Amino acid sequence: MMFDSFFQAGFECSSHRRKDGVRLDLIRATGHDRHIRQDYDLCAQLGLRTLRDGLRWHLIETVPGKYDWSSWMPALEAAEEAGVQIIWDLFHYGSPDHVDQSAPDFADRFTQFALAAVEVQQSISRRPPLVCPLNEINFMSWAVEVEYFPRVGPRQVGWFKRQLARTGIAAARAIKDRWPNAFISWAEPLVHVAPRSHRRPEVRAAEKYRQGQFEAYDWITGRAEPELGGDPSLADVIGLNFYPHNQWYLNGPTIPMGHHEYRPLADMLLEVSERYGKPLFISETGAEGSGRPAWLHYVCDEVRSAQGRGARVEGICLYPITAYPGWDNSRHCHVGLLSSIVSEGTRHVYEPLLEELERQRMRFDLQQVGETRSDRLRVAATGRKHS
Repeated sequence: MMFDSFFQAGFECSSHRRKDGVRLDLIRATGHDRHIRQDYDLCAQLGLRTLRDGLRWHLIETVPGKYDWSSWMPALEAAEEAGVQIIWDLFHYGSPDHVDQSAPDFADRFTQFALAAVEVQQSISRRPPLVCPLNEINFMSWAVEVEYFPRVGPRQVGWFKRQLARTGIAAARAIKDRWPNAFISWAEPLVHVAPRSHRRPEVRAAEKYRQGQFEAYDWITGRAEPELGGDPSLADVIGLNFYPHNQWYLNGPTIPMGHHEYRPLADMLLEVSERYGKPLFISETGAEGSGRPAWLHYVCDEVRSAQGRGARVEGICLYPITAYPGWDNSRHCHVGLLSSIVSEGTRHVYEPLLEELERQRMRFDLQQVGETRSDRLRVAATGRKHS
């Protein structure tokens, strides 16, 4: 298995500016920066030995071309001490204010930063580099186009998505050239969009919108827009972010689970698996409040179904693993397995979700044992047949 654990944990690490200009820093807001070793140790104790975490580029490159790694070094050292595997998000939306994401040199600026970051990581870790160059190209470009994030670049649909893809491809290629054993992960939303009627224009429009979710991966892997430089070797695993709100009607409301228009997650995973022929993992998933255990139950059932139909799904990442303040209004979001830091400097574990996690871990273990036994029986039968 490419990951140290099938079940994983992700720390919210967004650091972008909101439309109103406020800079977010979720690593700081959740107390993860001050409790990094404790967080990693707790995840390891819970059997979550593969983690997603991120860099805060805006703190590292405060002066163009000069890097201060002091905000990241404690995490690198804590990961080594705790013995956990980290998928490092190099760019989780936020960049320094002196970096123009729409500029012609953005790909070069980010690639220089990415190479410098991996160099530092390799000076601390004995593991091969394991990075996610850009998080959610599809979502970030949409957020800019609808001005949920500050406007970047020309008002031209698709322009910024190509800019981000070109940037991620350049960085991934440079990392692979420098460290051939590097492992490149990506994370893109997995969605379903249904028409509100069966009129042909509505059906075609919904399907066109739905197909847009594949653009980033099509470009990264070179299936489309070859001038961007994509290649299958630049994606070692296909990360898919899937939440309860990831299915909706075209220009309409969210489709609730159980509705006849709600598409099974297993079908969606199989479609992606057949499209790219690569291993997959659920790079983000989770629900809020009391719905957390039921949501994990659903996702795990669907992943097993997809695996049984031939999809190679390598992991499920609980994301975010801790409660956090919402982007828009800092409301307390009760998500994940762990609480915010409480008065005694620790995090509480949400027991109902932990109990469901343990049940699901047992079911995946039993499935693996059953598959191993079946493989042995097939080998034995084949051997007797040809003896």
